[in-house]
Amino acid sequence: MKNENNSKLKIIPLGGLEQIGMNITAFEFEDSIVVVDCGLAFPTDDMLGIDLVIPDISYLEENAEKVKGFVITHGHEDHIGALPYILKKMNLPIYTTKLTMGIIENKLKEHNLMRTTRRKVVKHGQSINLGKFRIEFIKTNHSIQDASALAIYSPAGIVFHTGDFKVDYTPVFGDAIDLQRFAEIGKKGVLCLMSDSTNAIRPGFTQSERTVGITFDHIFAEHQDTRLIIATFASNVDRVQQIINSAYKYGRKVVVEGRSMVNIITIASELGYLNIPENTLIEIDQLRNFPPEKTVLITTGSQGESMAALSRMAAGVHRKVSIQPTDTVIFSSSPIPGNEKSVSNVINELSALGADVIFQDTHVSGHACQEELKLIYSLIKPKYAIPVHGEFRHLKANAAIARSLGIAKENVFIMQSGDVLEVSEESAKVVDKVHVGGILVDGLGVGDVGNIVLRDRQHLAEDGILIVVLTLQKGTNQLLAGPDIVSRGFVYVRESESLMDEARKVMVDALDKCLGGKHADWNKIKLVVRDTMNDYIWKKTKRRPMIIPIIMDV
Repeated sequence: MKNENNSKLKIIPLGGLEQIGMNITAFEFEDSIVVVDCGLAFPTDDMLGIDLVIPDISYLEENAEKVKGFVITHGHEDHIGALPYILKKMNLPIYTTKLTMGIIENKLKEHNLMRTTRRKVVKHGQSINLGKFRIEFIKTNHSIQDASALAIYSPAGIVFHTGDFKVDYTPVFGDAIDLQRFAEIGKKGVLCLMSDSTNAIRPGFTQSERTVGITFDHIFAEHQDTRLIIATFASNVDRVQQIINSAYKYGRKVVVEGRSMVNIITIASELGYLNIPENTLIEIDQLRNFPPEKTVLITTGSQGESMAALSRMAAGVHRKVSIQPTDTVIFSSSPIPGNEKSVSNVINELSALGADVIFQDTHVSGHACQEELKLIYSLIKPKYAIPVHGEFRHLKANAAIARSLGIAKENVFIMQSGDVLEVSEESAKVVDKVHVGGILVDGLGVGDVGNIVLRDRQHLAEDGILIVVLTLQKGTNQLLAGPDIVSRGFVYVRESESLMDEARKVMVDALDKCLGGKHADWNKIKLVVRDTMNDYIWKKTKRRPMIIPIIMDV
């Protein structure tokens, strides 16, 4: 497609850069916008009480008449998790492959969106037309089946988006990555390559998923007298398949535990992406009918998540499974950056209960290392390179690979979420910035918790709260009762009576000066209470609890 009228293509990442997660990118040409992926991010440690973070899509809402739909690369939460929340704001069609759609539909059912959301399943090799764009789905390998790269054909040229991928010549299920099609599109002339940066700092190649199957086989052979508990990502269907293969070979029954694990395995087996031999799967309640050494549990919790099945087993609060000293627990994943401490805690708890814990050689990544990225750059031969999916250090490493393969420095763009890159055959530059950010989901509330609420939660978590209660006489504003001081999370009152008594006296002295008269200003009284308490408590304890004055009149 040649660009007849010199209009430029705009590439606008609305999330997913400078962080792992919340991937969403808008492609805009004149009156057409296509959105690739719509993921969530998990909260950081300072986001107290927050469940999820979803992208701010103000830009899409402002240009709603242009947006043609969501095109999804694969079924991981950081690429699909925000869809139910965003679809409530913007009712748009979804285009993706069969397994990915099955996982999305499960979410839509939970949010009562099945009837209102248009969906189209696309096969690898097929294309869809959306406004001024044609988008071709191309087979790749990842740690979940049915992952796609996208060739996005626009009047300005072709953008090639790898999605999350690795090059696996011997995948557990289905075909290897379609490198032939990568090369064919590269020959046509690719304007831009947007490639996965997650493992760009790692040299060499990512190993094939099959290597984990061989490791599992050895573990099953060596541990024939113990129960096996294997924790992995719910979405890694190929990993689950290999565990089931080994269990069947060694005559073990398989129990699947953890809500997300049960959901995805059910969907994958119904759609034919998982082959479970008859009478291999049993319910958790049937465990007691079989000797422990003839069972294996596949569970969630490989990242140390506090509510996941394995964490509850380790803490001794799982209703159906108790860890025994004879158990062998296998972690079949690497800790996501930031989760190392949680994983370490669970391993320590399991070890304290006597279990044998294995976490070496039981995982391979689903993302391309440096040599695979070099291969993709060499096949695609893009004019411009835009590293995506990763923290700044990952994007920088990917940019270095692009430059080492001859892409001019000025043609490699390390973008930030919100940047608007205008690109054509003649030039590419960041011309604008749109509003982006994270919207916090807390329970059923979406966006009702912001920075000020988080700051208050942080304050309460660090220093606690003091509530000062006064009762004034109506009309005269004389102090009738109080001040009473209630402490939560600051000091244990019964052991700090002298501190509280003295605080009360200081408070009475300060109030004497500002009370009395019909027109005593309540705002001023509250200010005096706060300032007096803050000064006194800081002087005595070097702490700053939140002070809340409550004034009543009778």
